[in-house]
Amino acid sequence: MIMEQLNKIELKGNVGNIRITDVGENKVARFSLATNFVYKGREGDAVIETTWHNVVAWSGRNMPDFSKIGKGTPLYVCGRMRSSKYTGADGQERTSYEVIANKIAFEEPSPLQCGI
Repeated sequence: MIMEQLNKIELKGNVGNIRITDVGENKVARFSLATNFVYKGREGDAVIETTWHNVVAWSGRNMPDFSKIGKGTPLYVCGRMRSSKYTGADGQERTSYEVIANKIAFEEPSPLQCGI
């Protein structure tokens, strides 16, 4: 029996830091994206929980001009999660997670437009 697998993530948030590098004839954008989840606390007040995501995007199809993305830019990101293990300077093994984007948009498309 073959099980269908799915690795898909969609995010809408605001850019934190961004670094764009040239790799051959392509550009790679690495940036952080903040998403907020709002809920009511015990006393009925709004509590905002912010999660930061690391995003990697290669220039090409479904990608905007990376030079137009800056701190605070609201983005829609669609892609897949990837984890990698590394050893820190203190000798401890760590795991990092990043979103490998296959679509980035300045507007907010519907979730059905992801294309994965």
